[in-house]
Amino acid sequence: MPRIKLQRFADNATRPDIVEPGKASFGQLSGRWAADFFQNTHPLVLEVGCGKGEYTVGLAQLHPERNFLGLDIKGERIWRGSTRAAALGLTNVGFLRLMAHQLTEHFGPDELSEIWITFPDPRPRDRDIKRRLTSPRFLNMYHALLAPGGVAQLKTDSEDLYNYTLEVLAARPGAAIEVATRDLYAETDPAFAAAQAIQTHFEGKYRAVGVPIKYVRFRVGTAPA
Repeated sequence: MPRIKLQRFADNATRPDIVEPGKASFGQLSGRWAADFFQNTHPLVLEVGCGKGEYTVGLAQLHPERNFLGLDIKGERIWRGSTRAAALGLTNVGFLRLMAHQLTEHFGPDELSEIWITFPDPRPRDRDIKRRLTSPRFLNMYHALLAPGGVAQLKTDSEDLYNYTLEVLAARPGAAIEVATRDLYAETDPAFAAAQAIQTHFEGKYRAVGVPIKYVRFRVGTAPA
């Protein structure tokens, strides 16, 4: 393993804004993130698959009245997000190194006010459907963790994942699409302004080659009987 990665992993082990296996706080914060980790009573927003933390940090900059947590399994990516948050002096942002399918082990019922899913792997193969972050399996998890009135939001460059997500929501009891578009940055309706406010490096690369960004904000509903 390159020395720089080892140094970044060592950094992560000492950073109070990162929760990961091996730390005393890991697995101990379910239902207590606001009180024990952020030490306030603000609503908690989770980004699932935060990568380098650009979106999590961007949201934290725009909304100091909320807490933001970025989840990713890659320690080096989380190091980058943590480094940027520290440089900006942000205290309302943290990172959790975890596989997404372990969500319900680390958050309590109704603990999240909002979930962001930004440019996830679309998992195009049929055998990987259950690993898509908008599959029924994950929507069931989100339902358990979102507070009443809480929403989830997807931004993606993948037409297939966007279509799949709309199909899953259409079949799900109680699910509701609040806004949706196949070309986010062509929209002038204020309903899309929040999703347009942050553009990641990855997002910009797709736009530069003419790939429109798809977006949907939705309520997850309940699991089918």
